[in-house]
Amino acid sequence: MSTLTLSEHEAAVLAAMAKHDDAVEVQSLADTLGVDQSLVAAAVTQLAERSLVSVDERTHETLKLGDDAKGWLEDGWPERRIIEALAAAGGTATIPDLSKSTGINVGKYLRFLSQKGWASKDKSGLSLVKGADFTTLTPDEGLTAQLAELGEATPEQLAEAGVDVPAARALLDKRPGALDARSRKQRFVSLTDAGRDLAGDGGSIKVTREVNALTNRMLLDGSWRDATFRPYDVTAASESRRAGKAHPMARILEKTRRVFLELGFEQTEHGFVESGFWDFDALFQPQDHPARDMQDTFYLKEPAVCDLPDDEMVRTIADVHETGGGTGSRGWGYTWDPELARKSVLRTHTTASSIRAIHDDPKPPRRVFCIGQVFRRETIDYKHLPVFHQVDGIIVDENASFAVLLGLLETFYKKMGFDKIEFRPSFFPYTEPSLEVFVWMDKRNDWVEMGGAGMFRPEVTRPLGCNAPVLAWGLGLERLAMIHYGMKDIRDLYISKVSWLKETSLCL
Repeated sequence: MSTLTLSEHEAAVLAAMAKHDDAVEVQSLADTLGVDQSLVAAAVTQLAERSLVSVDERTHETLKLGDDAKGWLEDGWPERRIIEALAAAGGTATIPDLSKSTGINVGKYLRFLSQKGWASKDKSGLSLVKGADFTTLTPDEGLTAQLAELGEATPEQLAEAGVDVPAARALLDKRPGALDARSRKQRFVSLTDAGRDLAGDGGSIKVTREVNALTNRMLLDGSWRDATFRPYDVTAASESRRAGKAHPMARILEKTRRVFLELGFEQTEHGFVESGFWDFDALFQPQDHPARDMQDTFYLKEPAVCDLPDDEMVRTIADVHETGGGTGSRGWGYTWDPELARKSVLRTHTTASSIRAIHDDPKPPRRVFCIGQVFRRETIDYKHLPVFHQVDGIIVDENASFAVLLGLLETFYKKMGFDKIEFRPSFFPYTEPSLEVFVWMDKRNDWVEMGGAGMFRPEVTRPLGCNAPVLAWGLGLERLAMIHYGMKDIRDLYISKVSWLKETSLCL
């Protein structure tokens, strides 16, 4: 017969099993051998893979006292306190009086008093049932008393102790907090015919001592040459390690920043508080545009107004609004109001930073982007928030074209992990031609709009001293994050759901 090499724990399990005709529970086997249960379980798994043992997994229920039942054992069962109060009242009392004297919501326990045959309810209130046995423990009381003694037990163990488990459960299962029922799994091991034959012939087994790790001593004395190293099971369950990491939304923002830097852009930024001048007027957005209403924009009480730029710049923008200002446009044909332009707002888009960048240096070539929060009076739903992040950018170049803009947007979204991208014609007061970007959302089986883009109109660029074509875009990043992380609702990004934060990958 060929010799089979087994580890010392595998050999010990096989020898112990040879003494049993029936299946043995793994924990019981570990107790018998005086070995940690995990080592026995590992040995059993190895023996099962060699068809020397078979493993039967069984599920059983265990019961423990719930918090409410623990209180009943300490303070007295509510039903017993109620019948004691009834007895003290002469056998009959109103429910409000009983509730007041006992401090118990008596109505909550009427069904149990009736089931136990202790009290009945009529028009006059609650009365003790004549001849009722109040001295014998009811099944539910007997079960909880046993659990208080045992700590945890199976229904079979409770039945052996004389408890009428079905009757007790009929009363207790309708009372949340009375019992803590849990499902437990047990693994039972039996020798196969091959295992029993091998266990009966000790000469065919070679026992080797396995080691878990290579030590300094083994290196010094050379014993590592004869050692058998225990193989690692990379599929075995292990304790999860939760590394510290940035919030998923923060990682989207950083990835966006890296993409534009890799494409040769420079980053700019400006504060959350803007004047209507830079947020609207410099973008050739008329002062009676609906977006400038209180219903759409957050206006500030303090500071209520902002300083305007130099008088020449202000006059230039006023002329563009009123007459076109030599841009080839007829303007909007109204009298421009500098006081409306001075009003302070929470910026509605990061495009204000792009406009400031052109004003500071209008000469091509330039590539500028800005990432930051913007504020709008949006109705909150699955894809709208009143505060969200936007990436805004411009390309100032003599050779800039609409095709370049489409190519850039497609490149950005592909670098962010999106393949299904769609462009649709649109309208914005400050760009012409204009488009909206859509990406496909599998969770909702629909296209989702991500933002707008286009080529700045002359009414926007020429007053700033820029005569070259300017490509511009403003894209929402919360929607991008929602789709990237497979969410159905944008609000979930900001709900502190720890399990989601733990499980979300570190890498994009």
